[in-house]
Amino acid sequence: MRATLLSLAALGAVCVGASLSVPAPAVAAPEPSAVPVRWELTVQPGPLRVATIEVEDVGPRSFFYMTYKVVNNSGEDLYFAPTFELTTDAGDRFRNGENVPLKVTEALIERVANPFVQDQIAIIGTLSQGEENAREGLVVWPAENLKVDEVTVYASGFSGETRRIVKPDAPAGEDGKPQEVVLRKTLMLVHTTPGQLTGLGNRPLDRTVNRWILR
Repeated sequence: MRATLLSLAALGAVCVGASLSVPAPAVAAPEPSAVPVRWELTVQPGPLRVATIEVEDVGPRSFFYMTYKVVNNSGEDLYFAPTFELTTDAGDRFRNGENVPLKVTEALIERVANPFVQDQIAIIGTLSQGEENAREGLVVWPAENLKVDEVTVYASGFSGETRRIVKPDAPAGEDGKPQEVVLRKTLMLVHTTPGQLTGLGNRPLDRTVNRWILR
């Protein structure tokens, strides 16, 4: 009888330990609506490239750059002020234009040889409807680390869709209510790289993902 009780106790301990080790079910990240529920602009992102530009008093430096075209077919004129963020698998994170000298942007606009391309400041403003009012822009980021395997660009300001969700793992606020965060519909562009970005010349990085997310 004693042996039986000990065996049952041991079995119970194993079951409890097993139940404690089972991970909580993963919560799927929210996705944007399959059909646009708010205004949305048509964006055509160009390829992402790396350029080396001579910077005054610094010397040659590398930069990521990308052109894009945007058309307003939403049915109303809209104020257009896009933001672009670039991240790498090495932990780099830059907003468009961050640590980019004006002379570098001017040099890259000259390099793309498109008279319609505007820099990140000039393109801001009311975007009228129709293909005839389309705008083309250039975005630039520092390429401080050339030994990376993945580069991702997040482009926002092209959709009015948002989603309010409870902030994961955040303590309740002073009012006792859960903290919330607003996610915005964002275009995600993922690029794979050969692990060494030098020597690419004018070749674009391989784009493996081009889709809308909530971020």
